[in-house]
Amino acid sequence: MMEITQLTTDLETDNALVRAVDALSLTITQGETFALVGESGCGKSMTALSLLRLLPDSGRVTGGRVDMDGTDLLALPESGMRQWRGRRVSIIFQEPATSLNPVMAVGRQIQEVIERHTPLTGAASAAKAVDWLRRVGLDAPERRALGYPHQLSGGQKQRVMIAIALAAEPQVLVADEPTTALDVTIQAQILELLQDLQRTQNMALLLITHDLAIVSHMAHRVALMYAGQVVEVASAADFFARPLHPYAANLLDALPDASKRGQRLASIPGTVPPLSQRFAGCRFADRCQDAQALCRTQAPDIVEHASGHAVRCFIYQGAMGIAQASRNAAPVAAKAQVALEAPGDTAAPLLVVRDYKVWFPIRKGLLQRTVGHVKAVDGVSFSLDAGRTLALVGESGSGKTTVGKALLQLLRGQAQISGSAVLQGQALDALQGAQLRSARRTAQIVFQDPFASLNPRMRVNEILEEGVASLHPDVGGAARRARVAALLDKVGLSASALTRYPHEFSGGQRQRLAIARALAVEPRLIVADEPTSALDVSVQAQILNLLSDLQAELGVAYLFITHNFGVVEYLAHEIAVMQGGKLVEYGAAEQVLERPQHAYTKALLGAVPRLRRT
Repeated sequence: MMEITQLTTDLETDNALVRAVDALSLTITQGETFALVGESGCGKSMTALSLLRLLPDSGRVTGGRVDMDGTDLLALPESGMRQWRGRRVSIIFQEPATSLNPVMAVGRQIQEVIERHTPLTGAASAAKAVDWLRRVGLDAPERRALGYPHQLSGGQKQRVMIAIALAAEPQVLVADEPTTALDVTIQAQILELLQDLQRTQNMALLLITHDLAIVSHMAHRVALMYAGQVVEVASAADFFARPLHPYAANLLDALPDASKRGQRLASIPGTVPPLSQRFAGCRFADRCQDAQALCRTQAPDIVEHASGHAVRCFIYQGAMGIAQASRNAAPVAAKAQVALEAPGDTAAPLLVVRDYKVWFPIRKGLLQRTVGHVKAVDGVSFSLDAGRTLALVGESGSGKTTVGKALLQLLRGQAQISGSAVLQGQALDALQGAQLRSARRTAQIVFQDPFASLNPRMRVNEILEEGVASLHPDVGGAARRARVAALLDKVGLSASALTRYPHEFSGGQRQRLAIARALAVEPRLIVADEPTSALDVSVQAQILNLLSDLQAELGVAYLFITHNFGVVEYLAHEIAVMQGGKLVEYGAAEQVLERPQHAYTKALLGAVPRLRRT
């Protein structure tokens, strides 16, 4: 269906030329799901954008071919490419918040694709758009079609993006993190929809994701990327049962789950090297336990080790004389055991929430009178002790994010808030001015969408130092810079990031910056809204280890809003399950996970994808 040969993509930056994709070759067959996995910044998304010729102005494809039905898509004029893009090959973008038109109704954006690529127009295309919204799991699709992107949650926007990509029923779908912002039930629904379309239309799917559990369920074949190159290609069964490249084995070791609770996760030391440099040897050598002198001076080719299983490593080419590599041993940093359970604390809870309600007014008419309310949060109660983690889980739109924002007083003037939220003995809703400012030294938030929450006009050093300068004026300039540099290293970014702007980073790298910004002021409570959703498993392991370390050392408490049950199983002490603005189940993590009582909780846990290793 699609044959990619020696695809090479360069990006021009202020400082250097970056080779984001280096001679990538893949073949995707009809009806196949081909998964492209790897760390943030390794070139996965740039590969996707290159295939559809949607690169930013600074990017260009400098070599290779992309063949579909005998046509090289890279050789087509832009007018010719428009006949293919959307109809024959389509894409689900990684960040729906920046991909949807903010001034166009949701239904109209789907109609635009339908009318451009199919015979349907007018009322017929509008009905088809509503049908697609229904198929991707949006409630009240007729009403949603008339709404705008800002009126939707992150997960709902992602579903709209998926509907747009599928509206013309393409032959090849490039899905760049299509379920990142979705809860597990909707994720299962979307993945089932994609599989149904594959069966009915024989559609090929290039799935770009960092969720290896999804890959193990969905993919027929897997390609692992590192630093712009493919380092391993295999059938999904072989990849998970017998990973060959040291990088592949380390990634699988880094996955969090209940069995690793109380242990440090395996995290690969260092970061992906800058792609602006010329590489003399293996690009993974600086992070590899098996690296030899040859690895640093000569670049390995990708060769077939077994039928259908190719790997880019000297271990399997006989060049290093290693009979059995230590590739399946966890990195040294992962061997130490830690006590993730916080020591008992007889003091009062850090945060106490009682009968908390957040109602958004519905206004109509010329005078915009309130005619009703959307009860986003309707009577939620829980408490959180210092040094503990409360995981808040539930479907997209259930009110999880609204709880977090309202607690930190970010919805004042937008919603009617009642009930009580007491942080360290202070009623948050009653705080004003300097008192509220002081409280924000104690409580910070990591937003779900890092692109929207980072100032695009500020460099990273300014973004990270801003909070420290504002909330800790006693910390001098040199100390601020030292704190920021140390945080960058902890979240897996190099010091060179300090002088760059947010748009120069991938989605996962921006999420790391958002986490570093929250940690910079050393808070007692962090409201973490999907903090690891955009991170690959290796960096996720680094972040979870960092959060666990801070909890053990400083007694930091986390209100962890997530749909990643692997993280919940590994990190949470208590779990609160939300549905329709209410808590339907609340208790100790072990009890909720192993003996769920509510039918909704059982449905959530039943939809969680589990990694298949055989």
